[in-house]
Amino acid sequence: MRTIFSLLFLVLAFVLAFLLYKSIEEPIAFNAERATRTDVVSGKLEMIRSAQDLYRDITGQYAATFDTLQDVLTNGQLLSIRVVGDADAVDGGIVTYDTTYIAARDTAAGLGIILDGIDHVPFTGPEHGIPLVKFDIDAKQIEYQSTNVPVVQVGVRQSAFMGIYGDKKFQRYDQTYDPSKPIKFGDLSKPTLSGSWQ
Repeated sequence: MRTIFSLLFLVLAFVLAFLLYKSIEEPIAFNAERATRTDVVSGKLEMIRSAQDLYRDITGQYAATFDTLQDVLTNGQLLSIRVVGDADAVDGGIVTYDTTYIAARDTAAGLGIILDGIDHVPFTGPEHGIPLVKFDIDAKQIEYQSTNVPVVQVGVRQSAFMGIYGDKKFQRYDQTYDPSKPIKFGDLSKPTLSGSWQ
């Protein structure tokens, strides 16, 4: 009888140890996966932000669609002005300006901008067992402090790339986590390119 109780307590101890391990494992796995996925998505958003900056240098505004962004950065040209002489000279020195055009494609490649699949959200698509998700993008002109300025906003809801962790139940491990909240850069109400992850 005593042996049976000992075996039962031993089995109960293993079951409780397993349950304790599982209760600790899930929050650690969630936090690790959230950090990894957020870093990759924010890195892609930083690349898109660089592409939008280059697009603005070429056109004077931001791209409202990824097709337009890709087309201009593939086929567009960036103006380059080289000043020969001393432009600040007050003694009447000769200054010439040499204007050339550089292919935007070359500049984009130099900045590490990969245009193929730029609109695809990482951790989505058939290889991840979920449909392919694309970043939301919008750009327009607004009046800000009595001046017309271009603005842009690009982002995606966290639930789109968090996989199994895109559920509200994981808020119990981090009160600041909201899967419906987007990770984005820019703002359509003011001229800023700051990212929500920064």
